[in-house]
Amino acid sequence: MEQKKKNAVAIWLIAGVVMIIVQTLLGGVTRLTGSGLSITEWKPIMGAIPPMTEAEWNHAFDGYKQIGQYKYLNSAFTLSDFKFIFFWEWFHRLWARSLGVVFAIGFVWFLYKKCFDKSMIKPFIVLFILGGLQGLIGWIMVSSGVNGTSLYVNHVKLAIHFIAAMILAVYTLWFALKLLIPETKRVANKGLATITGSLILLLFVQLTYGAFMAGLKGALVAPTWPSIDGYYVPDQLKYASWISDPINVHFFHRNLAYLLLILLAAWFFKVVKASNAVNSGLIKKAAVWPVVLVFVQVLLGIFTVLNATHIVYGKFGVFEAFAETHQLVAMFLLMSLVVNYYIVSKRV
Repeated sequence: MEQKKKNAVAIWLIAGVVMIIVQTLLGGVTRLTGSGLSITEWKPIMGAIPPMTEAEWNHAFDGYKQIGQYKYLNSAFTLSDFKFIFFWEWFHRLWARSLGVVFAIGFVWFLYKKCFDKSMIKPFIVLFILGGLQGLIGWIMVSSGVNGTSLYVNHVKLAIHFIAAMILAVYTLWFALKLLIPETKRVANKGLATITGSLILLLFVQLTYGAFMAGLKGALVAPTWPSIDGYYVPDQLKYASWISDPINVHFFHRNLAYLLLILLAAWFFKVVKASNAVNSGLIKKAAVWPVVLVFVQVLLGIFTVLNATHIVYGKFGVFEAFAETHQLVAMFLLMSLVVNYYIVSKRV
């Protein structure tokens, strides 16, 4: 009965991870459709209700007209155009609120059913703090573009918002794994745990640069492969910033993907060898997924770049579909590596 209670809590937590992934994808759609700056006021509670009357819609539209994105990019927008971009940002925020509701209802229910023990108090406090911070970081990101000059949000703040979401998802998944996977199924392999942990950190760097790519629209500066506009190493690399220059960001993100592909292939063979030594089928099964996913991820990255010239503003086309799938598989890759790290990081 005790394990059944833990399994129920774990399933609820995994549902939360899925909702975070969906929330991140909605954030991607919001960015790709140019919708992120459509709501210029932060109303954590009342903001769940969209404009209901023509007067309310015009008030929201007037707020949008005050910022640089409207003045310099979307000055031809009609109220109908505004309603389209407003919907995606509103839905993105509504889903975030839904996450909070699911967490609150689940917490009260499991508390009533006495499914919690003392070991869960600290993880729940951390989850609550991370969730609240994510909402605050989101608004700080949006406010970086709500002014009279900016066309988009700051790409560094966009990356922080994305990485904070991934940290929240990873922590939630880790909490669920502690409840789902018995200690007898885990293995104490310090060397393998160190390598896997290092790959996770390297992947976080890659995810950060992926967010930089998105914020700087880096795919547009070099929609070619395998070269970068005819060069493998662009001439301007040594003169530009590694954080703010689109070509540099594109070069780093692309080549780090190749490095991760090679490292994960080598890691897989090391994991298989270790699993044979301890006769653990769970390790071997879990290790397959990062290798498959990183290969798919590299291919999706290539197709995303090659279709960057097919962007049609305000529409969700081929490029946007590849970009969203690329983001989704990146999150799956991260989660699969976290599962592997959990399995091999048992404390002796």
